[in-house]
Amino acid sequence: MKKLTTALVMITMCFASCKKEVKDETATPPATDSIKTEEPVAEAPLDSAAQMKAWQEYATPGNPHKLMADEVGTWNCDMTFWSEPNGKPEKATSTADIKMILGGRYQEANYKGTMMGQPFEGKSTLAYNNASKEYTTTFIDNMGTGMMVAVGKYDEATKSMELKGDMVNPMNGKKTPYREVYTIVDAKTRKMEMYDVKNGSEYKSMEIVMTKK
Repeated sequence: MKKLTTALVMITMCFASCKKEVKDETATPPATDSIKTEEPVAEAPLDSAAQMKAWQEYATPGNPHKLMADEVGTWNCDMTFWSEPNGKPEKATSTADIKMILGGRYQEANYKGTMMGQPFEGKSTLAYNNASKEYTTTFIDNMGTGMMVAVGKYDEATKSMELKGDMVNPMNGKKTPYREVYTIVDAKTRKMEMYDVKNGSEYKSMEIVMTKK
């Protein structure tokens, strides 16, 4: 009986050992030389002088920043809103105090007024990225909790800037595209037009005519 028990134990151990070997063989990953991987393309290294020059050009305000600096001052804003295509327009007024910040690299505008019978405050920033050659604008206000961000370019021929971005519809929480056209009418007049999308079609939702004091 003792010998039989010993034999059973040995058979069990042998079976377990064989099972482990099979499992290890199955789990062994294939040889690395059988997997084809693409080598990442390394960028050509820049010497320290070239790096310094690139960063200096990136950080130095240029003509686009001078264009933004021309708007420093206080502006009266006549605002018109449309909640739907061909809808009844709603009016509001505000003032905008514009200044350049961080060494003339960015424009900041602070808006105050009334909207729908309520006090209105808003803040926008405008940047020109020397590297991407694009403008970026942001806007926040006390009428919501989100931030609007749009990117675009300036057209010298039309004296206007077209910027595109996404905003969140508070009714359903989904993102919807919007487009902004900012036009330099003359030295003391600016016009901003915003276009939203409703039922798959774009319509003009806001127009602000700004007059410098």
